[in-house]
Amino acid sequence: MAKLGREVYEQELLRLQTELVKLQEWVKAAGARLVVAFEGRDAAGKGSAIKRITEHLNPRVARIVALPAPSERERTQWYFQRYVAHLPAAGEIVLLDRSWYNRAGVERVMGYCTPEEHRLFLRQCPQFERMLVEDGVLLRKYWFSVSDAEQERRFRKRLDDPLKRWKLSPMDLESLTRWEDYSRAKDEMMVHTDIEESPWYAVEGDDKRRARINMIAHLLSTIDYHEVTAPKIKMPARPPSSGYQRTARALQREVPDHAAKLA
Repeated sequence: MAKLGREVYEQELLRLQTELVKLQEWVKAAGARLVVAFEGRDAAGKGSAIKRITEHLNPRVARIVALPAPSERERTQWYFQRYVAHLPAAGEIVLLDRSWYNRAGVERVMGYCTPEEHRLFLRQCPQFERMLVEDGVLLRKYWFSVSDAEQERRFRKRLDDPLKRWKLSPMDLESLTRWEDYSRAKDEMMVHTDIEESPWYAVEGDDKRRARINMIAHLLSTIDYHEVTAPKIKMPARPPSSGYQRTARALQREVPDHAAKLA
């Protein structure tokens, strides 16, 4: 399949981002709670999809949650406990850049949880998600796939790019040698957690542009939102000067004019 052209991609992305702003305003007005979980292979395009979704949204309404490894205290809590603290209140959108499904993926494959903890997760997760949905939370789950060859190509590109090298961790490199282990873990996870109340949706990620467009369009199609009429805003007239004089610029510290050196 041919890759999606840049011009078509940018036009459709702008249209979809406009719809995302409408969705945001509806979420605020309706007091809805939306959670979108992004999971999948390393370098499959989750982060870039989240970036395009939030590009024009209000960070006070739509926030990204990307939790670090659990602390010693958090390891003694109920597994879902630290995620519950980040769930949205009314009028909020939460985008989970990896979620509670860490236990079914990296923790399972790398041995960071016991087999008993993994089995308990697979039993409890559907119940946990059913409770969220029953309480009115709009929960959407996306799995980003990428071929092994494309994943390796992206890893090598990150290795050579100083702006993206931080994205390449030892854990990412482990995924190259444990490809089939992750595949089996993902398949087992899907069997237990692809439930009617909160199904999984797969996103083919070898073409990043196509993946972003497909994922955003699908997300919008699953929510019965509508455009909210914005209140009319009238610019007030600027009052006449009362004699204020700006403080002399010589009395304040200004950043050097670095831009002047570029001419």
